[in-house]
Amino acid sequence: YVFVGGESVTGGLQVGGPALIPYLVNHLVLSFVSVAVAVLIAVPLGLYLGHTRRAEFLAVNITNAGRAIPPLALIGFFIAYIGVGFDAFGLVLVLLAIPPILTSTYVATTQIEPDTVDAARGMGLTEGQILRRVEFPLGLPTTFSGIRIATVAVVATATIAPFASVDTLGVPILSPNVHGPAGQLGAAVLVAILTLVISAGLGAVQQAITPRGLKTVAPERRRGLFATLRRRTQTT
Repeated sequence: YVFVGGESVTGGLQVGGPALIPYLVNHLVLSFVSVAVAVLIAVPLGLYLGHTRRAEFLAVNITNAGRAIPPLALIGFFIAYIGVGFDAFGLVLVLLAIPPILTSTYVATTQIEPDTVDAARGMGLTEGQILRRVEFPLGLPTTFSGIRIATVAVVATATIAPFASVDTLGVPILSPNVHGPAGQLGAAVLVAILTLVISAGLGAVQQAITPRGLKTVAPERRRGLFATLRRRTQTT
């Protein structure tokens, strides 16, 4: 089905093979545009909250809300007020991607050693310069881990985009009466492979941007990056 294709179950329609390319392109465009918009929103907000240590409850509550609200509920909400299409489902994916990116950016900023920030202030750097030249570069690997998590989640969730009349790789999965069981299985395997490849690729990028010194940090220290936020979440 994926490589050769054939006639649809009902006949008269070519499915699979080259016919999957438009679905794949739409799937990737929808996913990466949504993640890009989420990054533009969540990273500056996370940096500000982490740098100023203000409105900590906002980062925690946004994270909890993002985990609690199912994408299908958001689809119904936006369809009712915006209508079906790329924009409506794109907003769903943006809201899905914001919590992990915001959380990782906030944690990355708050976990930087206070002595490092104080030394930067002692050198005469302004708060904006500290944010751009110290906190953001040092926290970038952790921030990127949130982007990686968000991207994988968005790519996987984009399979239900046909509910909003957006043709992605979810079309063969959700239309067995046209594409048949082979279409369902083939598209599902393709989405799984796509997700694994993207995760591995972003993981390689994350390793490349991680300073050598941080790569040698003890595993206990790396696991402790999210300990502070996890404790705060449990007490909220």
